[in-house]
Order: sequence, then structure tokens, then C-alpha cells
Amino acid sequence: MTTPTGRHVRRAVAACASLALTAAALAGCSGGQDSWAADLPDELTIATGGTTGIYYGYGQALAEVLEDRYGIDVEVLETGGSVDNLHLLDDGAADVAFTAADALEDAVAGRGDFDAPVDVQALARVYDDFGHLVVPAGSDVEEIADLRGLRVSTGAPRSGTALITERVLAASGVDAADLQVSELGITESIDALRAGTIDAFFWSGGLRTPGLVELSQEVPLRLVPLEGVVDQLRVQHGDGYRHGVVPEGVYGSAADVETLAVPNVLVVPGGMSEDAAYGLVATLFAHRATLAGQVPSAALLDRTRSVYTTPVDLHAGALRYYRDTKV
Repeated sequence: MTTPTGRHVRRAVAACASLALTAAALAGCSGGQDSWAADLPDELTIATGGTTGIYYGYGQALAEVLEDRYGIDVEVLETGGSVDNLHLLDDGAADVAFTAADALEDAVAGRGDFDAPVDVQALARVYDDFGHLVVPAGSDVEEIADLRGLRVSTGAPRSGTALITERVLAASGVDAADLQVSELGITESIDALRAGTIDAFFWSGGLRTPGLVELSQEVPLRLVPLEGVVDQLRVQHGDGYRHGVVPEGVYGSAADVETLAVPNVLVVPGGMSEDAAYGLVATLFAHRATLAGQVPSAALLDRTRSVYTTPVDLHAGALRYYRDTKV
């Protein structure tokens, strides 16, 4: 069985009732009038990512809702990211996982890091990741080719960042052997750039990635454009990749940065019960505002876009939810 990267974070079940609570509070803790609450599982494990990334924050926020509102025992796993999460799901070590669509495509096809197809279905497309090539503001790096000879973190092993980095370098004609490579997750990459032990790092994540926001307040940063590889990536790896823009002001940038983007999908094993999947999707939408209060990317969850989960089908329970809510 795959061992998750990093520590497991066991969240205790929130205590819903006490003698001092009012009847209204008790109704809120038990799920109130949420008709799907009884169909949610008693326990749930969510595979996320590094602690300074959005996957982890999103997973923590969802866990709080499931625990506080419905009394579910939720474990949030700190992991290497997309590829790691899909292995955990396949091995039965996780029930719900965040993943980028490019890693998901490899998983369902049984290629790349996956020896056989993974039986996985989608709850929702949640938000998009944007490719980041992060350097100090004063760096001489202006394009990917300038990385040759430099100390570069290419992402944690079995992460979506590592997968994208490999493809971006290949599309740019840059051999990883020409770099001084470190395979660091987002938290470790941030620490290393802050300490000056690397010159640049790749990251695929949502906007604004919390750890990068914090780093940009300490160290002036710049993002190197990646738009030049997008069309080639689409030809070689499918149209899950698209052109994207990191807006001016994000991480202190002085102008928009043209880059690549890829959707993120919340997935579950194909064998999850229809009612459980329905309840999880209903929870995402019913508590979107609460989730977004902790993770701004959660505000991007949209019933119209969430059904586009290529390269996998929606779980039958998710599809029933969208039909019930007229999407």
C-alpha cells in the first residue's frame, strides 16, 4: 500500500452537543434539514497536498464542515499532490482526492506513473491550477532556457507539479540533466528559495497559493512566463492544458504573466455509493461560502462548470445532484 508523503493529520470529531446548546444549534450540528446528511459516510479520508498549498487548505476547510455540521470523522492527508493522491485512492488509503486533470488522464489510461488504469470518477471540477516558475525579482532568468546550470526545484516526487515540470522542460528543449535539480514540495521549495539554497522552483497551483503570498511579503518575487509551451503541450498531451494568466498584483507582480492552466478535479473511487457521492457534492455547494471564507479558490466552484470533468465521468451520485439542481 502506498504511504502518503508527509504526516497524516487526524482531525478529531467536533463535539456537536452539550447540555448548554440550544435546540437550534443541535439541529445545525446534526445536519438540520440537509436531506442528504444521513447518506454521508461515518468516516472519510481526504488526500490533499503540501500544507502551504490550496489542496491542503481546501481539504481542511471541507473536513471542518463535515465534522462540525455532520459529525463525520475526517482525516486529512498531507501528500505529494495529484499523482500521490490518485495512488492513495487506488490503494484504498483515501476516499476523496484532489487532482489535476493531466495526472488524472494518466491514471485512467494506466500510463506514466500508473501501471494499470485507476477506477476513479469525479464529484466536481473545482478550480484551475496555474503554472508557476518562481524566481527572486532580481533573477536573470527570463525564460525556461535560462535555468540551465541553476539550482531548480522541479516539484515533489509523484506530484502534479513534477509531471507538468517534466513536460514543460521537454517542450522547451531543456534537459533536466542540465539543471541542478531538487525534488521539493511547495513548502520545502518556498523555504529553500527564502534561504537562497535554490535559484528557482516550479509549482502548479491555484491563485493565490497561500505559501507564495506569504513568501512574496518577505522576498520580492517574479513569475517567468510559460505561455510559449502551451500549444505544444496541448498537441502532445491533450487539451486539458490551456493558456492562462496570473493577474497583475498577484504575489506582487508588476504586470500580468502569461502561463499555462489545467483544471483540478475532486475525485472518488468508482465504487463509492451513489448516495455518499451525492451527499459530498451537496455539501460542497451548500457550504461553498463557508469554504471560501478559508480558501478563496472554493468560491470558484460553479454548477455550470463543475460538470466538465474530462478525462473522467461524473460519479452517478454527482450526476444525480446536478440533475436535481437543474444543471
